Amino acid sequence: MSTSKVMSTEILEIQPQELKFTFEVKKQSSCSIRLGNNSDQYVAFKVKTTSPKKYCVRPNTGIIKPKMTCDFTVIMQAQRAAPPDMQCKDKFLIQSTFIPFGSTEEDITSDMFAKDSGKYIVVKKLRVILTVPPPSPILLPINGVLKQDPSCEASMQKEIVRSGVENIPPPQRVNEDVKGIEIAEEMDELRAVDFEDSKPVDNVEELKVVKKDVELNLAKDFEDLKLKLNVTDSTLREAEFKTMKLTEERRMTNLEKDRLKHELEMLRKNSVKRAQVGFPLLYVCMVALVSVALGYLMHL
Repeated sequence: MSTSKVMSTEILEIQPQELKFTFEVKKQSSCSIRLGNNSDQYVAFKVKTTSPKKYCVRPNTGIIKPKMTCDFTVIMQAQRAAPPDMQCKDKFLIQSTFIPFGSTEEDITSDMFAKDSGKYIVVKKLRVILTVPPPSPILLPINGVLKQDPSCEASMQKEIVRSGVENIPPPQRVNEDVKGIEIAEEMDELRAVDFEDSKPVDNVEELKVVKKDVELNLAKDFEDLKLKLNVTDSTLREAEFKTMKLTEERRMTNLEKDRLKHELEMLRKNSVKRAQVGFPLLYVCMVALVSVALGYLMHL
């Protein structure tokens, strides 16, 4: 029986056992999974999915030391439409295996999790569950003031009546209170409109000042950048000139060195020739002196 077959004993403790995403159209959603290593060995893991273009896993591989935990995050890309009945058929696969002590993430390869690798590999499947965001009370504008939807408000009143918390006042009193509130709200609304109408002039002036300051800052930054570029350019030119000068000096030094070598060779050759030529001349002189001496003695 191959050791790569899925065993009942799990290497990693996975929490939670499913991926829950709060689904909203054209919005990203994410969830986190925690992996716990309860063994006394190093464990490597790898995360796979049936829809790799739809999800982003960070990190999708890793190493968990003994008695340590590691979290990875799954990001679901924004979708244009919701699946039928909010049922998602995507699946995730978490592979885990023991690795040598002291291994690093650079040592993780795809061959570690292959079925024919002969290693003890545990595979855990996680399903994807989509949930809808919690409903928020619907607000409708009435006289410039946001109020709840009547249906929502009616349901809330029914709940309050059932609980026996609120004492409902007589209808006439309610109407008078509502009229007084609406008049006060209209006055506040008019004041707010007048205030808002007188404010844009100041805002325009402030925007002009801010725009001018931004333009001045941009111009200053541009000049500073231009000055730095000029300094850098001059430094590069100076470095190029020094490099060319050093190269020329090195070339001249090599030429002078070659010339001196050539002159030294010529001096050695001339001295050898002089030594060879000088020996016979000395020999001839000595023979001549001996001959003169013998002739002089013979005449005596």
